[in-house]
Order: sequence, then structure tokens, then C-alpha cells
Amino acid sequence: MYLQQLSVINFKNYSEAELVFSEGVNAFTGNNGAGKTNLLDAIHYLSLCKSYFNPIDSQQIKQGTDFFIINGVFNKNGGKETIACGVKRNQKKQFKRNKKDYQRLADHIGLFPLVMVSPYDISIIIEGSEERRKFIDNVISQTDSLYLDELITYNKVLINRNALLKRIADTGRYDPDLLAVFDEQLVASGNAIFAKRNAFMESFTGIFNRHYQFLSEDAEQVDLVYESQLLTDNFAKLLKKNTEKDRVLERTTAGIHKDELQFAIHGMPMKKFGSQGQQKSFLIALKLAQYSFLYQQKGFKPLLLLDDIFDKLDDKRVTKLMQMVSNNDFGQVFITDTSAGKVENIFKDIEVDLKLFKVTGGEINA
Repeated sequence: MYLQQLSVINFKNYSEAELVFSEGVNAFTGNNGAGKTNLLDAIHYLSLCKSYFNPIDSQQIKQGTDFFIINGVFNKNGGKETIACGVKRNQKKQFKRNKKDYQRLADHIGLFPLVMVSPYDISIIIEGSEERRKFIDNVISQTDSLYLDELITYNKVLINRNALLKRIADTGRYDPDLLAVFDEQLVASGNAIFAKRNAFMESFTGIFNRHYQFLSEDAEQVDLVYESQLLTDNFAKLLKKNTEKDRVLERTTAGIHKDELQFAIHGMPMKKFGSQGQQKSFLIALKLAQYSFLYQQKGFKPLLLLDDIFDKLDDKRVTKLMQMVSNNDFGQVFITDTSAGKVENIFKDIEVDLKLFKVTGGEINA
């Protein structure tokens, strides 16, 4: 699978652009702020129905206009697939595959799998547990559409249960029957999500360890540990046991929305004790493991998007990444960098098709 063509209208800083890509490596080069990363984000939209950086669709519309359109032509299994995305202010987002509307956007997720590596990914390590749950959910959702359905259901029920707990606190009127209904729904979805997360982590951890040891040349011992209340307790019993606590705090304190991924180096938290280089290696190993897992599950190579990472990596890690490219471990790759010369130099000894696009203030020259 690869992306043959991309066209955008009124997307971020682009009035209009149309590009034809190589099946190998495609590099967008230019000064900071020129719009290189916006092109990666347009590709992300086509694959995952949303921006990588900003969840508010209307904020991707070019200033002074009322809509944006992204079109892409993928080659998949020797056939062409045309994907179109459109957003108008104050209207519902539209997605079409081969000119047919989707009934649900969730049905699109996973058809054109993608892995993005960005400097913003450091949030997975330094921010709260929600960022790490999002990482797990993003990977599994691209391989299991039923998982995404369960996740949507769980979050809706969680919102309703928390609203009920707040209403009980505000009015003083306890409604055990309605709470029991929400508990039953939460347990059904929560147990399904937990089972899939647990199975995923059992497979994913080994893949991650191999990638980290390759990048670090076996220099450090790292750990990736999945933590969930449901590993040791029955979810239904947990909810019942915490009912009074939940009423006092006016929120649900037990469940898979409390799951966590612990990152450690030599037995200590990566967030506090890992150097910048070690954290970067950890993040890249996570993303490469995500790529390998998707490839393994899908049977074809996902797209790989590398946003401004050569400036953030030392020569050793760049060399390791390029080894993987030269070994044909990846399919189609998209890169952003400020220097065309540097990109050409990195790839000069690798037998891979490289296509350069020079980006200047929303204008593109191939």
C-alpha cells in the first residue's frame, strides 16, 4: 500500500496544492513555518480522519475561508482507492471512499494504517497517563474496528455515570437502579477493552524490546509494563466497592480509564531518570514497534511519517533508522526537514527512491 497522490484546498496554510509521490521516500524540505508538517497532517487526516496535532477540525481551515478539502489516491493490492475528506465551518465532517459516504468514520480506521513520529511525541513520556492510553488505543484501533466501538461505548457510559454521580451530589437523591444500569454497561465494555489491551501488550512488549535493543545497541535495560486495576480485581466488584467513594468525589474512580503504561530504565521511571537521548530512543522504539505490530496484523506495510526528527537525533540513531530503511523494513516514508542537502546526504548511500519537495510559504516545488 502507498499514497500516489495528495491534493489539498484551504488546508492550514495551503490555498491549493497537488502532489504526486514516490513509492519510496518523500521528503518535504524548507524553513520552519513553511508548511512541511501540515502536509504530513493532511496525510494523517486521510488515514485516521483527524489531525495528529489538533482535535478541532474547524481550526485546520485556512484563515479567511470557510472549508477545507483533502483528497488522496492510494494504491492498495494493485487497485486504486480514492479518499476524500471535507470540513465546512459549523457542519459535520464528511469522508468518502471511492465517492461513497461512510455511515461511520470508525469504519475507515485501519484501512490505510499509518505511524507518525513527531517531536510532540515526548508527551507520551512526560505527560499524564491519558497520553499513554491514547497510544495503546491508536494502535489497537487500526487493527480492530470492534475495539474502537467498545471504546466509544465505554466513554459515553462513563460520561453518563459521572453526570449521574454529580446529580446525586447536587440533589441528594440517590438512584441505585440507574447507577446499576450504568455499572452493567460499563463492565461489559470495560472487560472487552481490558482483554484486548492485555492481549495487545503481551504481543507488543516483545516487539518493543527488540527495537529498543537495536537502537541502543543493547546498552540499557528498559521495561514497558501495563498496569490495570482489572489485572487483579473483578470490574463489577470494584465498582460496587467504590460506590461511596465515587459519590463523594462525583466521578468514577475504578475502570479501564485508569489504566497506565509504566516506562522504566534500569528499574527507574524513564520520565525522571532517562536522559534526553534515552527518552528519544524509547519513543522511537515505541513507534517502530507500533509499525511492526501493524505490519504483522495487517499483512502490508503502513505509511511512516517522520516529522523533523533528524534534527532531534544523534548520528548513531539516524544511522540505525537508515539501516532499517535500506533493509526494506519500511514501505512508503514521508519526511520533513529544514535542509534538502542534509536529506540527500543521509540517503545518498541507500538504494531507495527519494523524491524531494521544496516548501516555501504554502507553495511546493518538486
